[in-house]
Amino acid sequence: MDSQSFKNSVKFLFFLLLVKPFIFFVLGINARDMDKLPKHGPAILVANHNSHIDTLLIMSLFPVSTIVKVHPVAAADYFCNTKLKSFIFKTLIGIIPIQRRVTKQSKEEMFKDINAALKNNEIVIIYPEGTRGEDNKIKDFKTGVAHIAKMNPEVPIIPMYINGPDKILPKIDAIIVPFISDIYIAEPVYYDDTTTKDFTLKIKSIVENLYLTHRRKETL
Repeated sequence: MDSQSFKNSVKFLFFLLLVKPFIFFVLGINARDMDKLPKHGPAILVANHNSHIDTLLIMSLFPVSTIVKVHPVAAADYFCNTKLKSFIFKTLIGIIPIQRRVTKQSKEEMFKDINAALKNNEIVIIYPEGTRGEDNKIKDFKTGVAHIAKMNPEVPIIPMYINGPDKILPKIDAIIVPFISDIYIAEPVYYDDTTTKDFTLKIKSIVENLYLTHRRKETL
């Protein structure tokens, strides 16, 4: 068994035996418009970010056989700052590490691992806020997702809004509290010929509209 097959097998068992049972039977998910979730890659999932639980919730929406092809983009300085953490998050979660600090790298070099995953028909999760927010507020989106979309104009981008993970595992707490999360999934969009700034604002607007849909359902 080669290295990648080993990682896929470990990730498969981790989600099958631990993550999905915990998410669905202990916490709970109320996912809206599941038919809009891609059945296969390539695809880019874009969501707001309030908790580390976000990633496990999104990945748990997929069949276990597909999860091995789903890769969240994560900060290298946080998730890969030790050999142990790097092994755990790359093997169990399958993250694609990325540098958050400004470097002299070209965008092609910065996003090469993400582009390679997309060309390999895999699914990538991106949190354009860049870090976890607070109080379920959507912060400004960074333009990285637009640059990636511009490099891969044929790849669908699926905006999502997640409500609840900040109550399950708050940013300032390490204790998990059972709470049913709501996930809203929008129609896929593709990069158009607008500027990366305008396209970023377009994606954020879709996520914000999903948030407003959630607020309206809460008041009914």
